Amino acid sequence: MTIRALVTGGNGFVAQWAMRAMLERGWTVIAAGIGALPATAVLSEAEHAQVAWHPTDITVQAEVAAAVDESRPDVVLHLAAVSHVPAAMANPGYAYEVNAVGTVRLLAEVRRHRAAGTADPVVVVVGSAEQYGRHELSEMPLHEDIPQRPQSLYAASKVAQEVAALQAFRSDGVRVVCTRSFNHSGVGHGSHFLLPSIVRRAMALPGSGGTLTIGNGDTVRDFLHVSDVVDAYLLLAEQGATGEAYNVCSGKGTSVRALSMAVLRRLGISADVASDPALARPVDVPVLVGSNSKLRRATGWAPRRTRDDIIDDLIHAATH
Repeated sequence: MTIRALVTGGNGFVAQWAMRAMLERGWTVIAAGIGALPATAVLSEAEHAQVAWHPTDITVQAEVAAAVDESRPDVVLHLAAVSHVPAAMANPGYAYEVNAVGTVRLLAEVRRHRAAGTADPVVVVVGSAEQYGRHELSEMPLHEDIPQRPQSLYAASKVAQEVAALQAFRSDGVRVVCTRSFNHSGVGHGSHFLLPSIVRRAMALPGSGGTLTIGNGDTVRDFLHVSDVVDAYLLLAEQGATGEAYNVCSGKGTSVRALSMAVLRRLGISADVASDPALARPVDVPVLVGSNSKLRRATGWAPRRTRDDIIDDLIHAATH
């Protein structure tokens, strides 16, 4: 039986990679998002043509209902989100409306279909490592039973999303699987996010003698290639335990300074790396490194791409 998948946030970066992976698996893909399905650097023209597009604003209940009615999905990959931390802070009400209330709207429609016996999909609800907030170095790598202490408004909205999802599972049996996804990047990632912005600024430097400015160079993050992340999502849809949350991460941390130096090395540029306080976030978590042992046990997943692969792909995308 062909799996029917509904992808919310369908015009986003991760969604494009997820849809490609679904099509490669022979799934039928319905994408839901605002506006038209964009042409991207990720999907080929043939892949783009295979995706059915449903214009959907996650903040409008009737549009969410129509998307679920039309797709009758076996799997929902819920990616619709305000995912940029500063953007969430700039418009807090909208961030909560999309991230938390939008999830509630989606789950209400899945619950309706489940009660009617017309669809009973697994809903993969994508959260963030930012939900954990600040923890001691001795607690790294973070396991899923570590308390969540969100520092930013974005992180708090994602905690609220997960609470709503798990409540739907406990009260109504909606088959939700939650993720707490650590940093990931690749072709198509917005230039305002951390790694693409470092690559962009590095590529603007002269061949030698310049200075690459970054925010807090001591901040440590756990990076995956986006293709490994979407593989984890699809495996969780097939094999994850419902009502559970899973870290999606490499298990290895790298500082922003080391990441920046790796970018310069891959570009063959000799330059200094200097911190600029103007680029640092007012609220930041110093170290976020996760354990992926629960994900591995449940699905057999393992990352196939390296940090250098991510950097090389971003450089290649910027020059071609």
